[in-house]
Amino acid sequence: QVQLVESGGGLVQAGGSLRLSCVVSGRAFRNYGIGWFRQAPEKEREFVAAISWSGGTYYTNSVEGRFTISRDNAKNTVWLQMNALRPEDTAVYYCAADREVSISFTRTSKDRRTYDYWGKGTQVTVSS
Repeated sequence: QVQLVESGGGLVQAGGSLRLSCVVSGRAFRNYGIGWFRQAPEKEREFVAAISWSGGTYYTNSVEGRFTISRDNAKNTVWLQMNALRPEDTAVYYCAADREVSISFTRTSKDRRTYDYWGKGTQVTVSS
């Protein structure tokens, strides 16, 4: 069973930065597409960013230019560097893994149904 563990969340003032980590168990990590999603209270879980098995990156419009996703296959880890944080970024952040190696990840990375495994999340709170 593949496990994902997020860390790095916390409380930060608006304009500040946080770096989230997602560590993924198993030997097949290099084949996984990894996505970050977030869920604010009483809202749907929404796509934030994703990185494909080949290193392609994708972002939702509201974080483009502020957030950066990256991966290190030797460490089974994906990071989400979040800069210029805003109060509206407050949410629980989840990472998820897509085990299928496919060029369609370019198109499907924003869809929650693409992902096979999910972490339990880490809380990010941005104060104004």
